[in-house]
Amino acid sequence: MGIAGQNLERARGKAIDVVDWNEECDVLVVGSGGGITGAYTAAREGLSVMLIEATDKFGGTTSLSGGGGMWFPGNAVLRRAGDDDTVEDALTYYRAVVGDRTPAELQEAYVRGGAPLIDYLETDEHFVFQVLPWPDYFGKAPKARATGRHIVPKPIKASELGELRESLRPPLGAERPGEELPKYLIGGQALIGRFLLALSKMPNATLHRSTSLEELVVEDGAVVGAVVEHDGRRRTIRARRGILLAAGGFEQNEDMRAEFGVPGSARDTMGPWGNLGKAHRAGIAVGADTDLMGEAWWSPGLTHPDGRSAFALWFTGGLFVDDGGNRFVNESAPYDRLGRDIIAHMDRGGVTAPFWMIYDDREGQVPPVRATNVPLFQTEQYVAAGLWKTADTLEELAAQIGVPADALVATVERFNGFALTGVDEDFGRGDEAYDRAFSEGASPLAPVAKGPFHAAAFGISDLGTKGGLRTDATGRVLDTSGAPIRGLYAAGNTMAAASGTVYPGGGNPIGASMLFSHLAALDMAAGD
Repeated sequence: MGIAGQNLERARGKAIDVVDWNEECDVLVVGSGGGITGAYTAAREGLSVMLIEATDKFGGTTSLSGGGGMWFPGNAVLRRAGDDDTVEDALTYYRAVVGDRTPAELQEAYVRGGAPLIDYLETDEHFVFQVLPWPDYFGKAPKARATGRHIVPKPIKASELGELRESLRPPLGAERPGEELPKYLIGGQALIGRFLLALSKMPNATLHRSTSLEELVVEDGAVVGAVVEHDGRRRTIRARRGILLAAGGFEQNEDMRAEFGVPGSARDTMGPWGNLGKAHRAGIAVGADTDLMGEAWWSPGLTHPDGRSAFALWFTGGLFVDDGGNRFVNESAPYDRLGRDIIAHMDRGGVTAPFWMIYDDREGQVPPVRATNVPLFQTEQYVAAGLWKTADTLEELAAQIGVPADALVATVERFNGFALTGVDEDFGRGDEAYDRAFSEGASPLAPVAKGPFHAAAFGISDLGTKGGLRTDATGRVLDTSGAPIRGLYAAGNTMAAASGTVYPGGGNPIGASMLFSHLAALDMAAGD
């Protein structure tokens, strides 16, 4: 009988032979994105730690984040900058936007836990943070902050990592189009780099690349170890205090996306290729309950000549039109809200991919998108691929993108009227602080008036799935009866997101991943 079969037998309470362990540790951490916080915390608390990463680079989705931000209300970094927010106000905001979709205690653990985590990290010289004002994503909700509750790691020279640099997943520009590695690490690169440096000084922590989780081992109802694979060889690891599953989502697994009804495609996700949902499957196999499995962190995606639609934001102009040539969203809305509106319109049959951004020639043929997150190809390549269209008139442009000419002309005329007054009567573009974050507080409405006219193809992208194993407020994985599975914890996109079906503000995914990994490690350190 294989280990998977043995686990099922254990779950049914049947006796089996004891596993022969190849290695032992106190804590096994699966995944090296935001969950690396758990490895650091466990090691700092004196436990022996093994961290395994399925791919050949450390950092997961976190390392690909341009900002690497954390939504941690009331933390010391914000306080030193003069922030007068309170955790109670932040909790009011968070509960208002998340609602009752997730347990109140889970929400409260996240909102209250960020500031103490930053206090914990700042006692270590490896961690330095700074404020990056970033408006909350629901600007009309009670206690929303126009300046946000957002901090980021301070950049560091890549040379400070020494040999560790080779093990860090490169930024998207280097990983996909093959740009040169930058001399400074910023955002998620800096965050993971700082954790790697800190862990490299801890003799009780070991990090292993190209090592995947295959199965969990259960004895007497408790998770006691795991089967992992490296270079085609399997070995067993006993984890005396517990296992933390923080291996990202399953966005790269087309079969799982189809099974759980996740819109979009693995081709268009920003998650790294190793995010295949193995940790989800392993948890489910030992009885873990799941939630939010059809959800992801969404965004519109500018479509590139390689066929991928990649996360894009910071639109300084343009408007989106549907299959009928009609505008249908607030183009300046926070990317997850915008992505959800697009998906909802797709579900209604109003728009299909690709859909089109219409813009004029004030900045030439390149679309008014300042943050493409992957470097742009040559303009000629987009044109040759049929992704960027140009015409002298809107009527001619409509014919090229297959929408009714009269509708497109009327849509642009109405939009231009809003741009003149600065008030979007249809979709409220500019009504919230985030809408104006990239226009220095001015109206984000820019008329489409200077010919020739252009259209750029867009699709739906995501920053990873957000459905996963249900946990309690300390990251303990729950079974289908709501009871904790002893020895098993989850965080990050392997955990069902505390924020439910919304994205409250920049830094929520990374912040939650770090916080619940930290809480899980503290719980393991405390023991029974």
